[in-house]
Amino acid sequence: MNPLTLFSSVLLGVIQGVTEFLPVSSSGHLAIAEHLLNVSGASSVPPFFDVLLHLGTLFAVFAAYWEDIRDMILEFFYGVSDLVHRTTPSRVPPARRMILLIIVGTLPLFAVLPIKDTIESLGDNMYFVAFALLATGCLLFASDRVRRGRKTEKSATMLDALLVGVGQAVATCPGISRSGTTITAGCFVGFDRKFAVRYSFLMSIPAILGANILSLKDALEGEILWAEVPVYLVGVVVSAVVGYACIRLIKLVADKGKFGFFAYYCWLAGIVTLALIFTQK
Repeated sequence: MNPLTLFSSVLLGVIQGVTEFLPVSSSGHLAIAEHLLNVSGASSVPPFFDVLLHLGTLFAVFAAYWEDIRDMILEFFYGVSDLVHRTTPSRVPPARRMILLIIVGTLPLFAVLPIKDTIESLGDNMYFVAFALLATGCLLFASDRVRRGRKTEKSATMLDALLVGVGQAVATCPGISRSGTTITAGCFVGFDRKFAVRYSFLMSIPAILGANILSLKDALEGEILWAEVPVYLVGVVVSAVVGYACIRLIKLVADKGKFGFFAYYCWLAGIVTLALIFTQK
């Protein structure tokens, strides 16, 4: 394994922060960058560093949506108290409904667990990554042509959440954007665009945590170069700062219905990836 340089750490942190939240696929871009940087050929980038990078973007979500997260934490304990005292609020608070929507939206990820290793191995296939980016572009292009919905956590159904969750499960494939797929799915089931973005990002919390818990054991069992940890932490900070900025950007464009703009980038990235594959042969 080649040592991770400060430049590679910063660059991978930027790529992780940008592509985790902009609807252009973080896994696909990281796989492409790892091949181009020859850090290790996608499959051997330090697993511990990969886990830390995703934690960096998780910090960004907490920073951007702290009020929502705080309300859900409080509402969780209020809900437990209601169960203990066998009381039921006359109207379910929005934060409590959001918790239920996130839980339901996360369920399809469990169907992916048995084939997790197979899906992750697709990141080594640049043809798959390229065509997945092209498919992501098509999804984003279609999202702007869907009639604007009005559903929020107050009116979205559990079936809506489950369908968006299926999109999130499909997006575990490298090159398929998690945020792009879930936002697009939200638009298709009638979510208000701002809510589709907020739900997508909040739903990423259990997804990122779950993926990191599954990866952490393998990462710790592998070789960890502790001397490189300071270099890793630089990448984590970069991914967190850049990720937060990208969340703010998506918030700004959400109501304008311009997600399709990213479709052109995904198509370009897919075509360029295919071109690089052929030129490297």
